[in-house]
Amino acid sequence: MAAISELIRTEGNGTLSFGDYTLGAKAKLDNYEFHGDIYKVKTFGEITKLERNGLFVYESVPGTAVTNFRQDENTVAFTVEGPEDAQITLELSEETEYEITIDGKSAGTMKTNLGGKLSLSVELEGADAVDIKVEKR
Repeated sequence: MAAISELIRTEGNGTLSFGDYTLGAKAKLDNYEFHGDIYKVKTFGEITKLERNGLFVYESVPGTAVTNFRQDENTVAFTVEGPEDAQITLELSEETEYEITIDGKSAGTMKTNLGGKLSLSVELEGADAVDIKVEKR
């Protein structure tokens, strides 16, 4: 798999894919409509960031490519790839515990802060792609 050359796209299975970590300079795409919401993506080698209706959704440092991103009130799931290990931050419910699964293996539980942010590290170096699932407990 490679970066998402369109920066953001809707997949045939009704999920969202975004991010291009191969870019040397910042690129962004605004006003992408998906399921009645408006998305904005900013991406390049150093960072990938996704916003929905002007609110933070996803950020990775360094930049990543995310495929099959889906989110509902209880679960966020996606596949991520990048050239090196990444720190991923998600916006979720405030002060809530989540079960984290990375490539089918439990990575334990984490609690979001007052702002609802949850950060996790993902080992991407040497991996093709890594499946992430964050589920409300």
